[in-house]
Amino acid sequence: MTRFIALACAVLAMALAVPPAAAEPLKIKSLAEKKVAELPAGTLYWRIENFPDRASASSAAGAYSLVAESAGKAWLFTLGGTGGATPGGTKVAEIGPIPRIQAGEYLLRINEATGAPGSTTAVHSHPGSEAFYVLSGEQSIQGPAGTLKVHPGHAEAGNGADIPMQVTSTGTTDLHALVMFVVDAARPFSAPAKMP
Repeated sequence: MTRFIALACAVLAMALAVPPAAAEPLKIKSLAEKKVAELPAGTLYWRIENFPDRASASSAAGAYSLVAESAGKAWLFTLGGTGGATPGGTKVAEIGPIPRIQAGEYLLRINEATGAPGSTTAVHSHPGSEAFYVLSGEQSIQGPAGTLKVHPGHAEAGNGADIPMQVTSTGTTDLHALVMFVVDAARPFSAPAKMP
């Protein structure tokens, strides 16, 4: 019996000494971006719409719109005021208000985030705002104020500029999310950060 206890303790000590496997990185892909000299007046919102195809979305795009394809659909993302609609489009979501930043030039960007449950980003920050729309899975955004969870079919506005964050796929199925940015074009798009 003593030998069994000693063996069990040795196995437990070895298991505790092995560091946990590193989480798989969340896959981030840029789908569209453009630089603009100024932002629309007033309170900012991202409007997300679907179009029958990329060509029709492109022909409907305005000065503050980005066109992308993801999940077999053509998407039009437009930064502007609340309550708008683009002819020919089907509204999917409206996200805001989006924190406003001051810059000499702005970068509008759409990213796609995908990954298996448990995949994550490093702690980082952006020189502007971020907003999220989840197509499948669940996305958690951890920051100094707590954790924001975004479920499929839902949209959320994220934090403003230079706030440390870590994004993780926390659902039971693979994450597929669309992420909208308004950042200072003169600064690095992303920078390593530490949680306070």
